[in-house]
Amino acid sequence: MNLNHHQTSLEALTDEQLVALFIRENQRLVAFNEIMNRYSKKVYYHTRNMLQSHEDADDAAQNTFVKVWENLEKFKGNSKLYSWIYRIATNEALTILRRNKPNLQLDDVTGETIVSTHGHNSDSPASISQKLREAMSILPLKQKIVFYLRYFEEFSYEQISEITETSEGALKASYFHAVKKIEQYIERTI
Repeated sequence: MNLNHHQTSLEALTDEQLVALFIRENQRLVAFNEIMNRYSKKVYYHTRNMLQSHEDADDAAQNTFVKVWENLEKFKGNSKLYSWIYRIATNEALTILRRNKPNLQLDDVTGETIVSTHGHNSDSPASISQKLREAMSILPLKQKIVFYLRYFEEFSYEQISEITETSEGALKASYFHAVKKIEQYIERTI
């Protein structure tokens, strides 16, 4: 009973309070476990969307939380905690992409490159969800990340700006171009 009460009280803490709790040596593991509870699934799905491979996404997510553990004391609070974590996750996914294709440049990367790196079954059923994933695969990585965070995660441009360290104006343009490319792709394939 006491354990449930303790867990409920942790769930009520804000991210800022969890960071403060983490900084206290004797509460570090408790605070980190709650951060993991809040964000591990989201981080995994974010990296999985970028990498397509379960193994690579799992590696990126694990690496993300290792870096969170190692650097949380240095977190200044200039952005939201989840934005900081997503930024680390995005960078970890990009590191894995570069490892898999050493000559890959970020501006050259499209989702199609990512899918072909990990294999893709083009014979899969053409559902709406599948069409959207296929359409997303043609986007350059920057547009894909913005589209994913805005459309699926429903983040505001301000939140995405914190994660990607990109201006809101540039993000709006990227999202607009991503939507147009997706619409065109779907129109051509229906």
